[in-house]
Amino acid sequence: MLGLLAALLLVLALFPWDLLREPVNRYVSERTGRKFEITRRLDVDLGWRGATIKLDGVEFANPSWARDPYLVRAERAEFELRLWPLLSHRVVIPRLALASPALGLQMEEDGRRTWALGKNTADAGTAPVIGLLQVDNGSLDFLAAFHGVDLHADFSFDTARGDMPLSYRIKGRYQRQPLTAQGRTGNVLQIESAGQPPFPVEIDATAGRTRLKASGAVAELATLDGVDARFDLKGQNLGDLYNLLGIALPQTSPYALSGELRKRAKQWEAIGIKGKLGLSDIGGDMRFDQSSKLPYLSGQLRSSVMDMDDLGPLIGLPPTERSAKAIEGVAPPPTITEVKRARRDPGRKVLPIATLDFERLRAMNADVKYTADRIRNVRELPLDKGSVQVKLNDGVLTLDPLELGVAGGSLHGAIRIDGAQNPADIRAALDVRAMQLNRLIPKVETMRTSFGKLDGRVNLSGRGNSVASWLGNASGDVAALTGRGQFSNLLLEFMGLDGGEIIKFLLEGDRNVTLRCAAMAFDVDKGTMNSRSVVLDTEDTVFNVSGQASLSNETLNFVVRPQPKDKSILSLRTPLVIGGTFASPSAGVEAGPLATRGALAVALGAINPLLALAATVETGPGADADCQEVLATAKRPASREAAAGAAKARKQ
Repeated sequence: MLGLLAALLLVLALFPWDLLREPVNRYVSERTGRKFEITRRLDVDLGWRGATIKLDGVEFANPSWARDPYLVRAERAEFELRLWPLLSHRVVIPRLALASPALGLQMEEDGRRTWALGKNTADAGTAPVIGLLQVDNGSLDFLAAFHGVDLHADFSFDTARGDMPLSYRIKGRYQRQPLTAQGRTGNVLQIESAGQPPFPVEIDATAGRTRLKASGAVAELATLDGVDARFDLKGQNLGDLYNLLGIALPQTSPYALSGELRKRAKQWEAIGIKGKLGLSDIGGDMRFDQSSKLPYLSGQLRSSVMDMDDLGPLIGLPPTERSAKAIEGVAPPPTITEVKRARRDPGRKVLPIATLDFERLRAMNADVKYTADRIRNVRELPLDKGSVQVKLNDGVLTLDPLELGVAGGSLHGAIRIDGAQNPADIRAALDVRAMQLNRLIPKVETMRTSFGKLDGRVNLSGRGNSVASWLGNASGDVAALTGRGQFSNLLLEFMGLDGGEIIKFLLEGDRNVTLRCAAMAFDVDKGTMNSRSVVLDTEDTVFNVSGQASLSNETLNFVVRPQPKDKSILSLRTPLVIGGTFASPSAGVEAGPLATRGALAVALGAINPLLALAATVETGPGADADCQEVLATAKRPASREAAAGAAKARKQ
């Protein structure tokens, strides 16, 4: 029996395998339903675990539905084939080496793929399992039109390149965006896990408006498992990564980030992130877990300095020109030109109109905390610091808690956006505490103003798919109040059109006037802000304001009625009218009362010019406002319905 076994092995070792070339060609062609041909020579080396098959010249056609005529054409091919799995109709190839190949790979939405070896190319079980792939020059075409992927890659192999001898260039479209890439890898690519150490890889890729540079190692190409690499990422908008990677990140200013990228099984990690979002710095750690039905994003991010210009894109505004040009090597978005043009249009809309992307809201769950240690005041809004916990669960986005340091005080509360409904149900409950008005309005501060501290609240709820549409339909209440302080009497007299006081102060100098109290309360009903109580009381004048602002049309319609407490000549005090739009507000006086005073002045002046001044004498009938009542009125909602709406917004 030993002699028989030795004879059998000798026969197999000396067997002229090339005699089987034509039978093999016919057999494979019949089993797959497409032409297979070993063009020059077949040789086989048998081993204990399988066979090493060497093909000198090979052509394997694609199915008739494929774009490329051939799955593979190569000068030479050598592959190891496991024999025992063939009994269960599985093709396992631990190693495949191709010389100057031209590969044509294609996938269809119905599951068909050109590398499936059965007649039914939608049967994933007939696709071979390939461990290691070695390519000596050649090219590859890959088409998956339903994913928006159409790529062509050229390979070049040169041992003089050290431990990464295989270089590649890729051009085409990825996720329907233009893609170019180049880089190097080791001499063997691990398609499936092969029990080998990870192989080195470098890549420099540009997809659409996003550029990635990375270097490190990958253990398995089929699933990108075992990634351990250093990355640099640049682009116009982090939101673009949703189309490329499926990660629903917010809209941002141009960015440049770097860090360590790792992947183990279904979990990605970006560790030690450092970089910039527009004019702001950012750092932290992020994790993206794809093991559940809905992927889960978590992490903590922090900015030492966050620039106000970079907040706009988060609520649907385009980045400013400053932030759009802050990242070297990243072209500013084309919307910058449109924004500059729009700012010259007095009829433009101010509230953000960018709509919610419901697909993104429902694409994943998330829990991310962001903290800004300092917020740079670049739009004259004195934000000091801030933090927010962002949670996304089954399409419901919450910002809770949301905390901002503003003008020495604070704004805190919560915002809830239910993206499971369309239009989205949006609720905001925010409280304002101890804001310093002289910091909140820096232009007034230059007039030696020293207001007190401002408290207030915003409780709004409604439906909409953008900030503008939500506010245009929102209901609830808005209130703010402040106590004693001081501000410029010159400013006060200009507001009251008191000519005598203005002349006196211009000659003798300005002085401060004491503010006793100020309060405003608005009831908001389906996008219309109706003034319930708006009062500013000083030792000189009481101002009462009535009217409304339309959040849907972005128009103003208010009347300011001054009631002076002192006597003065040259007084043309008359109600002031504030109108126009949010983008282009206007201010004037009511013509009726002013015309009456003017006519009286002309009539008296005809008798005696000095008597004309009598028409402008203000006897000061105004009295001190009841500040306690003013503040109490501003604090309480106007109706039970408004109170119920405010309580509901706070609760949710």
